[in-house]
Order: sequence, then structure tokens, then C-alpha cells
Amino acid sequence: MKAAPHPAAVAVLFALCAGAAVADPPALPEASGTVSIPAQEWPFQPGPREITVHIRYPGAGRTLADIGPRTGLMLSLHNWGGTGFAGTADPGVLAARYDVVAIGVDYLQSGKEASIEDPEPYDFGYLQALDALRALHFVWDGLRQRGIAIDDGRIFTTGGSGGGNVSLMANKLAPRTFAGVIDLCGMKRLSDDIAYGLPGGSSLNARYSREPGHPHFLSPGRQELHFLGHPGHLAVMKALGASARIVSVHGAEDATCPAADADAFAAAVGEAGLEIDYVRVTADQLDGKVFTSAGHPLGNRTEIVHRVAGSWLDPASPQTRRREGPTDFERREAVRYPVTGGTWVIDFAKGYPVGRFEAAR
Repeated sequence: MKAAPHPAAVAVLFALCAGAAVADPPALPEASGTVSIPAQEWPFQPGPREITVHIRYPGAGRTLADIGPRTGLMLSLHNWGGTGFAGTADPGVLAARYDVVAIGVDYLQSGKEASIEDPEPYDFGYLQALDALRALHFVWDGLRQRGIAIDDGRIFTTGGSGGGNVSLMANKLAPRTFAGVIDLCGMKRLSDDIAYGLPGGSSLNARYSREPGHPHFLSPGRQELHFLGHPGHLAVMKALGASARIVSVHGAEDATCPAADADAFAAAVGEAGLEIDYVRVTADQLDGKVFTSAGHPLGNRTEIVHRVAGSWLDPASPQTRRREGPTDFERREAVRYPVTGGTWVIDFAKGYPVGRFEAAR
């Protein structure tokens, strides 16, 4: 079993190594493919870290030459325990159907061993969302450097289960970047049940500890960051001008990512004045093709995206969705979320985001 660092060491590593990178990123591939890029250091395993980025271009040739001025970008993020595009919408279909560069990310703790079997606590969307945003920035910036014009008002994200959680977190950490978010049965908060693997609730176990001296201690401030329905944080997003259309699709019988959390999240987002379409899937809505379950599986996740958001993902549609104004990548500002004991800061000074925690004085 790997030895975990002491909490004080974790804090020091966050402060000193938050932006550490292994090397300069590579060039964009000429054709659809896979590349590795540097990522922010993980305090539980200090040292250089890379993430794998899966890129699918639109058009018949699936190359850079097939990208046009209406082409957008779209993350499609895998589930807890998955890699590549497991448990999320098919990237080839997304790219062809909606004229987007579809991007998958093997973010922190991808794969069964790292996410389920290893002893370290499951990240639950913080560094994972920063990884997804860094991959998105890599493609966005790479196209700019090549002089390839796209419509960066059309930036979207979707994901299934853990990927839905990471999609929602990415929108939280970069609230002026996405035009739309399609969450498919993602976790909406790091509840005590999930954080500590308590019996009788969700089967998910993020492996945190309640004990303040334990290396895996979950601080109140860290737990608050993962609360996607946090009223104060939603108010921050609203004040910053967040304008993504959020579609949250969740089975009414989902016990893995509890349906009650999804209900509360949808209500909180609406009360904050942000745009949300809540698709609460019940047994009477099952059609055997698109929706096949009112539980966690939901159904065909590629076709669910088309059913709930296709009308505004399509650039040729009269309802096509665009975000106005510069992205967080261009603004190079910091997004700040106050929590118990300090503030979580997402700093875009380098273009891509670097996260850190600033303790209250």
C-alpha cells in the first residue's frame, strides 16, 4: 500500500507545486488521435504528472483540415473508474453530428485501479475538472496557434456519472467558458455518505476520513467546494456572468448518485437565476431505445444527449447555442470560491487553470 502524506505536507505541496508541469505540451495531432500533456501536481503522489487527451475531429477526413469557422469544442468525459470515452457520449457521433472537436480526458484517477482500488481518496471533480479544462485549453490554444478559426462561443461539455460530475465542476471552475453542459446522472455533492463510504446509502466510497489528523482527512472547506448546489458559489457564478445552459438528466430511481441530490441541485441552480433544464427520468418515460432505465444507467447516453440538447448543439439549428464574450482562458483572471477556513482560487493567469487553496488569516 502506498504511504499517504501528512495533511501539512499536502498543504505545502498545494502552495509550492500547484502549477508544476512535466514539459511543454506537444503540438495538436494532424488527425484524430491521442496525446499526453502536463497536468497540475497531485499532492497525494508528488512529482510530474501527465494526462491523456483523446481528440476526435469532425468532417469526413477527421483531420485539422476538416475544422471550419463554425466548429466548436466539446468535452465528453468518462465515468468513475473508466478511461477514454467509457460511459459517456460517443465522440465520433458528437463530432459529426454537431461539428465539434470532441475531447476525452483520462483525468486524475482514471481507470479502476486508481479510482477504486488504490488507497488515496477519490478526487471527486476538483483536479479532475482542472485536468479536463487543461485538455480543453490545449486544443483551444493549439488551434489558435495554428491560425485555425473556430467558433469558441460553442464550447460544451457532457459526461456520464463521474463524467457528469466533472462536467459540472468544470463549468463551476471556469464559469465564463461553456455555452452548454449536459450532465448525465453525475454526482451533485460529496455527501458524508459517499465521502466516508457509510453503510446503507450509495455504493460509492470516496475513501476520505473524518479524523483531522488523518492523511485523508476531508476538511469542511474541501467538502464545500464539491457541493455543486452551494448557494454562495452559485451566486458567485451568477455574478461573474455564467451563462451556460445546464441540462441535468437523472433517473428518479438512481441510488448510486442519489436522485434526491439531483433534485436539490436543480432547485438550487434555478433559485440562483442560472439556466437549467432538469430531465428527471421516471419509469413511464422509458422507451427501450434512448431511455432504458430510471436508475443510474439511464440508457443510450449518446442518444440522450441528442434527445435533450440536440436542437441547440447543432450549429445549423435556429436554436443553436452560443456564449458571448471572452472565455476564462482569455480573461486570465482568478475565480474565487469562499469556504470554511479560506478560499479556493482557480487562477487562469497562464491561460489554463491552476487551482490552490488560500487559508484564512
